[in-house]
Amino acid sequence: MTDGVTSDLAGLAEQIATAAATLDGEFVLRSGQVSHRYFDKYRFEGMPALLKPLARAMSDLLPANTEIIAGLELGGIPLVTAISLETGLPAAFVRKEAKTYGTCRAIEGQDVAGRGVTFIEDVITTGGAVAGAYQLAAAEGANVLAVVCAIWRGDGTPRIHSVPALSVLPVFSRADLERAG
Repeated sequence: MTDGVTSDLAGLAEQIATAAATLDGEFVLRSGQVSHRYFDKYRFEGMPALLKPLARAMSDLLPANTEIIAGLELGGIPLVTAISLETGLPAAFVRKEAKTYGTCRAIEGQDVAGRGVTFIEDVITTGGAVAGAYQLAAAEGANVLAVVCAIWRGDGTPRIHSVPALSVLPVFSRADLERAG
């Protein structure tokens, strides 16, 4: 432990898995798939003792040429905020669609045009939200470098099928958390 925070990934996986973040039952995922195991990100994103070391671990995965980190609505927002505090990088916030009032923008907080942007996401299964965010960021002229996620719960090698060139860099896989729990 360092300043009250677990620094090793195996210990962090165990803490996340046992912090009531791994739920068993029948859950419909954003992708429409049904799963008998669900990772409730809000149960660990809302706990500073877990969020802080997770932000550190995610920070270690950022591509070197990242200029802006962009959190996807809603689960990526606490993560991107914590990572911004950890790294000093400016944070942007990606909505699911442009709002119809005020600035009418899909990406808030930073101008991403011509900048190296890394997405921050919580849990990815198929990457539907990432694909949508990628289209929004591309429309604003961003150079999207990668997506860093807390948990890859999909099958096989982490990737977004509709954006195959986009690197997916997870801290944990579904298997990591299942082993830890």
